Amino acid sequence: MSGTALIVGAGSGLSAALARLFAREGMQVVLGARDTGKLDALAGETKALVLACDAAVPAQVEAMFGAVEVKRGVPDLVVYNAGYRVRGPLVSLDPKEVARTIEVTAYAGFLVAQSAAKRMLPRASGAIFFTGASASVKGYAESAAFAMGKFALRGLAQSMARELAPKGIHIAHFVIDGGIAKGAGDPRAAERGAEGMLQPEEIAKNYLHVYRQHRSAWTWEVELRPWIERF
Repeated sequence: MSGTALIVGAGSGLSAALARLFAREGMQVVLGARDTGKLDALAGETKALVLACDAAVPAQVEAMFGAVEVKRGVPDLVVYNAGYRVRGPLVSLDPKEVARTIEVTAYAGFLVAQSAAKRMLPRASGAIFFTGASASVKGYAESAAFAMGKFALRGLAQSMARELAPKGIHIAHFVIDGGIAKGAGDPRAAERGAEGMLQPEEIAKNYLHVYRQHRSAWTWEVELRPWIERF
């Protein structure tokens, strides 16, 4: 499998699993993140191009896509995986932190998707994937800001799917319903049990499967959760 995959909001966990899988499948990988220093090992492992970008800044998003075009061509797949959250009782939330949560979770997703779509539409092909969460469909107590951001991101994905799928662009939203395992020593694994966490490598396989779907049977949304997770 050839092509270029751009992962925005790259780091450890799911984005690293995606990068490794895409690279093994023969894709050229590009990693975009605010803090690129943390990506040195992953970039070496996957031979990825690493670009610094704050996805909430329009000029930086356009500069990132411009650099990808020059060095790798127009991306065939763009994954928006960035996230930020603030938690706490509604009346205690810092409005600036709430604004930042919505900015990174939803607005930045729009900026990345818009830049990707502009480049994919002329050739009528490409895929744009969004990483959602339980909060995409359920507003939990003391998690209002994150719910607002993730609900908005899901709405963006659904609207884009209806608009762009008929034009050849595959849009998909992944509801990750549960905690993603972070490896040995993760305290949540001890609490939830070995099978109570989503394995990032298994999540990544689902992204790849959806990317490979024939356009006669595209999926716009997938829910993924451990088999013991309530929903």
